[in-house]
Amino acid sequence: MDIQKVMVVGSGLMGSGIAQVCAQAGIQVVLNDVSREALDKATKNIAWSVGKFVEKGNVLEDKETIMSRIITTSSYEDGADADLVIEAVFENIELKHEIFKKIDAVCDDKTLIASNTSAIPITELAAVTQRPERVIGVHFFSPVPMMQAVEIIKTLQTSDETAMTGRQFVQKIGKEPIMVNRDIAGFVINRINFPSAIEAMKLVEQGVASCEDIDKGLRLASGRKMGIFETGDMVGLDVSYGAMMAIYKETGDAGFYPPFLLRRKVKAGHLGRKTGKGWYEYNEDGTKKD
Repeated sequence: MDIQKVMVVGSGLMGSGIAQVCAQAGIQVVLNDVSREALDKATKNIAWSVGKFVEKGNVLEDKETIMSRIITTSSYEDGADADLVIEAVFENIELKHEIFKKIDAVCDDKTLIASNTSAIPITELAAVTQRPERVIGVHFFSPVPMMQAVEIIKTLQTSDETAMTGRQFVQKIGKEPIMVNRDIAGFVINRINFPSAIEAMKLVEQGVASCEDIDKGLRLASGRKMGIFETGDMVGLDVSYGAMMAIYKETGDAGFYPPFLLRRKVKAGHLGRKTGKGWYEYNEDGTKKD
């Protein structure tokens, strides 16, 4: 099955990034969100990002051609004939269940349903549909236009054909598929990354080192483009918290329980770049304050 049309549900950082890379790959995109304001903001951000890709010669088409492939809507019916629907809302299983039920009811029988969740087992989402064999995890990393890895998560009920289609889709949009053969909470990359992020937060709690020095050390000693705290602010502290809690609830492993400082920051509304304050503070244009 060749993916020609994709509906992305959720127009935040991840959803807009997924919409962008699909459009750049020649795929028709329906970007769905309940908020017109969010959709307008996403369109503006996508256009800016595509413009940068055009300026650098990283895409062959002009910005207008790429942007013409994206339509925005609050109606699921506009994506009813999509080959693939990717849910990309925040980590709340009740909300995801609601969305999956609506997609399942509206979309064509051939449509594959995917989630961009970073930690919730895909089986729990597939269970509310009438097509569990056509449900898959497609986990992108942030920022989507720049990060090459995409995890493809297969459940016990996901058909081999669906898994192969997911792999081919990821390759079509210029990314590298990471095949996850068992549907465990957190999948592969986050199961590796979260313990180090949690330890870094505990080191800050204990006054061992600052966020700035830990991030600098990781960039200089580990070759990372961004440190743990810089990445956390970009992704959103609430997203990190939700993903850690999902793994903790699934496994019962206390090692994944969100640290005290992260819990307090989320309750205080210090969620990262989107709120102007997280591990760092930010100016209105999103640049980090000195």
